[in-house]
Amino acid sequence: MFSDNKKEKQMAEGSSSQNIIAQGTKVVGDFSSQGDLRIDGIIEGNIKTSGKVVVGKSGIIKGTLNGTDAYFEGKFSGKLALSGTLTLKSSAHLEGEVVAGKLAVEPGATFNVTCVMKGTVKEMNNGGQAIQRRKSEPEKTA
Repeated sequence: MFSDNKKEKQMAEGSSSQNIIAQGTKVVGDFSSQGDLRIDGIIEGNIKTSGKVVVGKSGIIKGTLNGTDAYFEGKFSGKLALSGTLTLKSSAHLEGEVVAGKLAVEPGATFNVTCVMKGTVKEMNNGGQAIQRRKSEPEKTA
């Protein structure tokens, strides 16, 4: 009795929060989504989502992608801006410009981009400056 209600709620939540562009489908134009997005077809244009983007092996994106996290097995060409993690599987092929918080690349992936890492760059620069100051201070006094 109680488990039936939970299953119905989980199914309702899962089905409404994921969008799928199936293989053989081509979308040309701007695409906006609040939920997760799986792409096995082709999208040419601008994509903006607050959910996770998964690009399957047959998936292709040509344009811009703004989001939080992305998982690539397929192809991307354009500008990619993520606040979270970009994960590239061995079959992934990316070209263009990438801005991401974290990057995970599996051996075999093609990653021909200009890449900027956001979030951790500030921490590393602040830490690096503090270490440089400590090293230079003893040299001046000696």
